[in-house]
Amino acid sequence: MAFSINPNVDRVLEPPTNETRGWVARREYNCELPIIDAAQAVPSYPPADALQAHLAEAVQMADTAFYTPILGIADLREELAESLSAQYGAAVSAEGVAITCGGNHAYCMAMMALAGPGDEIILPEPFYFNHQMWFDLQSIGTRLLPCRETADGVVPDLDELRAMITERTRAVVLVTPNNPTGTVYTPDYICELYTLARERGIALVLDETYKDFLPGGEPPHGLFLDPDWGDTFVFLYSFSKVYSLTGYRVGALVGGGRFIDAIAKIADTLTICAPHVSQKAALFGLRNLAGWTEEKRDQLNRRLGLLRRAFETIDPAFKLVSSGAFFGYLRHPFEGMKSLDVSRNLFRDQSVLTWPGSFFGPNQEQYVRLAFANAGDAEIDELVRRLSAMTP
Repeated sequence: MAFSINPNVDRVLEPPTNETRGWVARREYNCELPIIDAAQAVPSYPPADALQAHLAEAVQMADTAFYTPILGIADLREELAESLSAQYGAAVSAEGVAITCGGNHAYCMAMMALAGPGDEIILPEPFYFNHQMWFDLQSIGTRLLPCRETADGVVPDLDELRAMITERTRAVVLVTPNNPTGTVYTPDYICELYTLARERGIALVLDETYKDFLPGGEPPHGLFLDPDWGDTFVFLYSFSKVYSLTGYRVGALVGGGRFIDAIAKIADTLTICAPHVSQKAALFGLRNLAGWTEEKRDQLNRRLGLLRRAFETIDPAFKLVSSGAFFGYLRHPFEGMKSLDVSRNLFRDQSVLTWPGSFFGPNQEQYVRLAFANAGDAEIDELVRRLSAMTP
């Protein structure tokens, strides 16, 4: 008799990325048009030359073959704390920083520290699909908070959130800038959300993986200014996008003392530490690549402007309901058609690879997501023209 598989794992959906990769592998596209890959969110450029040279040297160093401390290299924790302190205008301590194996690892450990089987976490929909998958694996209940199309993007209503919180609720999650919608939540909105979470005794978990691509100026929020922020707020981050290191798997989380103590237990059990060479890469980036990251930030914001103008001038039947960071969220015009079929048809007929809204929640069939950061500046108009060729 064959052994069994954990039923929680059996119930979790298959990795959505495999679906669209299968279309490419089976050549289910218009071979007369070059593929525009606007599916998985990855930078369209390699790491900085100086970082690549540093990595080539780092792998030759004997120490990079060995473990680091569980919570990360001390210099990296300190450097990130200083960077956050400067950006947010508040003192962030290195003792509250944990280095992780990418942003997903940071998220999963944070959720494990906050909730267990039978507990609930509120997740705004649309959501990043790995977030939901982790809850299912851990028998954590998910309460889906609807987001509405507004002038400020796709935004959850705080009154609806207030009504959803129960004695089983342990946290509410927000990704800002958002994946999949690109919505950038205002500092005032984040403050209101934080105040609500603090009043109700739950955690506010902010995934700020894409913060480095904000236009600049004011801090994304002022939560670190509250001396008691560690009782309510958990910050998640990834170095993967800012330094184009997606394959190196290095991220971070920041929290209060009790929370970080819990993270150390979980990290030691799961991974022991983040990859040593990847931590060296992140440290080099923080110390040496400010100019390079600003250049890439400006490049992505220019591309975002091109995308918005293209939708205004070409005016396809697809509507750009929200955009920012790496993403555009589109309402498609095909009433009653599943979003998976819309994305498949876009690839089959126009060689534009997107992700369907159904990847991001059960109520997202009317949408598809563009990861426009994957495309070059010259491809943006062509991408929107191909969308305009798809009519009901």
